[in-house]
Amino acid sequence: MNADAKPQTRTAPAVYASDTNTSRGRLFEETESLTRSVFQRDRDRIVHSSAFRRLKYKTQVFVYHEGDHYRTRLTHSLEVAQIARSLARVLGTNEDMAEALALAHDLGHPPFGHAGEDALQAVMAPYGGFDHNGQAIRIVTQLEARYADFDGLNLTWETLEGLAKHNGPLISQPHDIAKLPWALAEYASRQDLEWHTQPGIEAQIAALADDIAYNTHDVDDGLRAGLFSVEDLQEQPLVGPVIEEVTKKYPNLEKGRVIHESTRRMIDRMVDDLLTETRSRLDKFQPESAEAVRGLDEPVVALSRDMLEMNRGLKTFLFERMYRHPRVNRMTNKAGRVIQDLFQLFVSETGLMPVDWQRKLENVDDTGRAKMVADYIAGMTDRFALEEHRRQFDLYE
Repeated sequence: MNADAKPQTRTAPAVYASDTNTSRGRLFEETESLTRSVFQRDRDRIVHSSAFRRLKYKTQVFVYHEGDHYRTRLTHSLEVAQIARSLARVLGTNEDMAEALALAHDLGHPPFGHAGEDALQAVMAPYGGFDHNGQAIRIVTQLEARYADFDGLNLTWETLEGLAKHNGPLISQPHDIAKLPWALAEYASRQDLEWHTQPGIEAQIAALADDIAYNTHDVDDGLRAGLFSVEDLQEQPLVGPVIEEVTKKYPNLEKGRVIHESTRRMIDRMVDDLLTETRSRLDKFQPESAEAVRGLDEPVVALSRDMLEMNRGLKTFLFERMYRHPRVNRMTNKAGRVIQDLFQLFVSETGLMPVDWQRKLENVDDTGRAKMVADYIAGMTDRFALEEHRRQFDLYE
């Protein structure tokens, strides 16, 4: 945002925002809080969940022991929530719901980032595969065991729908349920989340806040790790002009501050672009309710075509120079072996798992066993997975 721009301020609740007073409610009926809205309560349940705490030691790009200053899934989720809440406030949508979805969006990721997910997908291929989105729904509807009256967190319909569909419709027609990842198809038998429609506007905000956060902050982490240099980014149309602007204004600024100043200005530019494009789409479609947003053929929250193109270029650069860097690849390959070894071991030797998991595995078929082993491994932190692998496979442990 340039120095002459007017601050973006809170907008009155819009007609297309999710309304706490007209929520479709929870799967299990509860007496609602006298001090918190239903979406505030959803947010608080997510923050207090075990799965959320474990994000502290789950990889974003760098495994936890590689440095204390790199992003983890937890710090990334907090950064996404900050951006999502700010966007929701300016657009007049439900801030609490946008924040809840941003905080929950990575709950289903296994240890070791995308490497861990690829490894789990490979070993689970004979049993229906693995999908982090479906895993997030399993966590908040089944695997979290905290409350006396129900499994999961018993979140509202709107939060569950936004978590499942934040990247857009999952099927094209209501009858295509069988095309969903198995975890979502399984949940669809309990509750209809209208898998074929657009998500609510708060979920769309959270999804793009995620894009803004991980692109800009991966640039930050990659520079700090020395995987590429400031000079390497000069040709990137999203990053290059920002770095030039910063170094021209502050010619003697130390490298760390150049990086921080540049990434925060990148966030500002992407946020400004999103607000401009989204307002244009809202003017075009004129949705009169949250349901009207869901019924549209395309999302209302979006980046401009030019910004999308620049974003794609940056993603390609990061893929080539960061995600496939030998330093990252080395840990990626190790992570894949850890996941595969643990999966094969626990599927064949369930007695090596904790006692409470052994009880769950009684009287289940091969597919059910594989799914529960995947649940157990997906819930591990990087640190725990590495320690568990050492305990199980080190002959001198």
